Amino acid sequence: MPVPVLKQNTTLILLALAVGSFGIGTGEFAIMGLLPNIADGLGVSVPGAGYLISAYALGVVIGAPLIALLGAKLSRRTLLLLLMLGFAIGNIASAVAPEIWSLAGARFLSGLPHGAYFGVAALVAASVARKGKRAQSVGRVMLGLTVATLLGTPLAAWLGQMFGWRSLFVLVGGIGLFTAILLWLTLPQDKVHTEASALRELSALMRPQVWLTFAFAAVGFGGMFSVFSYIASTATEVAGLSIDVVPIILAIFGVGMILGNILGAWLADRSLMKTLGGMMSFNIVVLIVFALTAAHPLMLCLCVFFIGFGVALAPAVQTRLMDVAGDAQTLAAASMHSAFNIANAAGAWLGGLAISAGYGYASTGWVGAALGAGGLAVFGLSYWLDQKNRQAAHVGRV
Repeated sequence: MPVPVLKQNTTLILLALAVGSFGIGTGEFAIMGLLPNIADGLGVSVPGAGYLISAYALGVVIGAPLIALLGAKLSRRTLLLLLMLGFAIGNIASAVAPEIWSLAGARFLSGLPHGAYFGVAALVAASVARKGKRAQSVGRVMLGLTVATLLGTPLAAWLGQMFGWRSLFVLVGGIGLFTAILLWLTLPQDKVHTEASALRELSALMRPQVWLTFAFAAVGFGGMFSVFSYIASTATEVAGLSIDVVPIILAIFGVGMILGNILGAWLADRSLMKTLGGMMSFNIVVLIVFALTAAHPLMLCLCVFFIGFGVALAPAVQTRLMDVAGDAQTLAAASMHSAFNIANAAGAWLGGLAISAGYGYASTGWVGAALGAGGLAVFGLSYWLDQKNRQAAHVGRV
């Protein structure tokens, strides 16, 4: 049910939601730059500390659909407040965890609210948007996540190196608490739909277009992750750049994500399906160019920018899901982020297989292009099904 909101409060609501996505993005990505510090502090190997990333991702995949079902009878305002408080508590628990297994458990708990928060936040953003501005409103919430890759992650990594890795989780937990306060102050109380239930949410899983949208995200976004997971080694081993240049390359990726998020949301409000098909085709071309030119530093940087720009698909995918989920909005919107994390895991795994097989780091571009082609095929099937349903509806009216 749409959140009743005064026009002048819309900006504050979107800002509060974006601060939450900024905190979640910072907490998810910054740990990758501090794994050696955590490993040293807890007396484990770096690969052993890497399981902390897997624990968080597992929490996202499990938490998104589970919380959406358990929270079906809650108002969106109440659910968002509980999710952000849970995220804050999980990160504070991470800061005081005495050993690796308790830290892994805390990271798992921190990941549980991730997908549900983004899903419900996107629904709220769409409900307060002006006519014709849904995707842009969702994009402003997602902007917090992309800004985290450019500003939040390096800031948190620097803080962890200066004051110890535990300070990262203190910072992120603090952002979570601050977000909860902002949401409490800005979000008006909305009413729960009288027919809301876990069973109605599960009805989303009966819709083929919902599964096709999940598949589009899980396969198509895997291309970006197949390259990004190994971009540091590609820069140093293939392009011959210094390790000191890697943070600049990561910043270029972050700038591409921010601009892609803004432009992609604008395009999606004008033609949603053309944005989905066109941007996926664009991503495939960029990934192929990356595979062919990764040895050239300038082309590497240019391709990294455009690979980051490929996140332009995110607002469009989230908006598409709202269109096809019917009354089961919460479960579908939250589960989208499970699909993104599947894309993360699958892209990194398949890229690693290509590298281990001796094809080199640049081969991740070919892997990414193949995944993009798979996503484009799913899009084609979804578009065909749309046309078939429209024809059937037209015949029914006649």
